[in-house]
Amino acid sequence: MLEALRCVDLVIEETCWEQKISDVKEFKVDVFVMGDDWKGKFDFLKDYCEVVYLPRTPEISTTQIKKDLGDKK
Repeated sequence: MLEALRCVDLVIEETCWEQKISDVKEFKVDVFVMGDDWKGKFDFLKDYCEVVYLPRTPEISTTQIKKDLGDKK
């Protein structure tokens, strides 16, 4: 879903928490974006790229959307 956004150049699959710094370096990431419920948790990346925390949309649950879509298959 993220890759379909015009403003998104690359979505990197996460296989482990420790890969973040190496991914930022390898893929020359300019901006790392995360929901604001994670605010401060990725500040360690600020030495390598801009870190932006976006506000979550109230009453929208990605987990629920995935569950609903799965039920329709």
